[in-house]
Amino acid sequence: MRILKNNTYRNILIPLATVAAFIIIWQIIAVYVVGNMFKLPSFTDVFAAFMRDMFGARGTLPQDIVISLYHFALGMAAALAIGIPTGVAMGWFRDIDIALNPIVEVIRPIPPLAWIPFAIIWFGLTHAAAAFIIFVGAVFPIIINTYTGFRNVPKVFIEAAKVLGCTKPVCLIRKIGFPSAIPSMTAGIRVSMGIGWMCLVGAEIFGAGTGKFGLGKNLWTYYNLHQMDSVVVYMLVLGIIGISIDILFRHFVDKQTVKWQNSKD
Repeated sequence: MRILKNNTYRNILIPLATVAAFIIIWQIIAVYVVGNMFKLPSFTDVFAAFMRDMFGARGTLPQDIVISLYHFALGMAAALAIGIPTGVAMGWFRDIDIALNPIVEVIRPIPPLAWIPFAIIWFGLTHAAAAFIIFVGAVFPIIINTYTGFRNVPKVFIEAAKVLGCTKPVCLIRKIGFPSAIPSMTAGIRVSMGIGWMCLVGAEIFGAGTGKFGLGKNLWTYYNLHQMDSVVVYMLVLGIIGISIDILFRHFVDKQTVKWQNSKD
């Protein structure tokens, strides 16, 4: 018990000490070395800007967070809805793989931000335009990892399932394919969420979205206003939300994995 308690304190105190040291060094460099708020705002400047942007009368940070999360949710939902079935079909059926592989391989290397002009033309300055850019960035890791997971299903599992009466493709995919491919699929989803979150910022900066709110949009607005303290606020908020999404996803996956393993006992 004492060892467990010591490890808990260690896991909490060391990160807190590291963050505190980083803040102190940041403050010293910003004030006494750089001495220019435009080039490097100090921690106290950034904290004051956070309070102003979050709780001030003209602060839009809460609305920006909500809108950006909405864009992200739309784009990821579309990526999952398209990416998983496509990856399953390509990984399980050889003819579909042969038919779709050239299209996927040609489109996949195109940077997602290169689609912004068409996103604006097709969808206008709407939520759908930003969601489309996130979709383009997130869908291919899902397709590739789902495809890889299904292609690597051991043949002995498939043959054993057929012997036991699971002969239809739908049954094999549901009973054998998905359980074997889940580790690869979850890895692809995790990567896609990181890419999608980065694409969100670029999409909003370059005009995709409503044009009023969004973390990327107003980060760029504050840069144009030379309010670099608010720019850093938005950068930190983006980082915190990004890592929070990743932690929640990993927690959900771990919880479901434990539940699945317990159900086998």
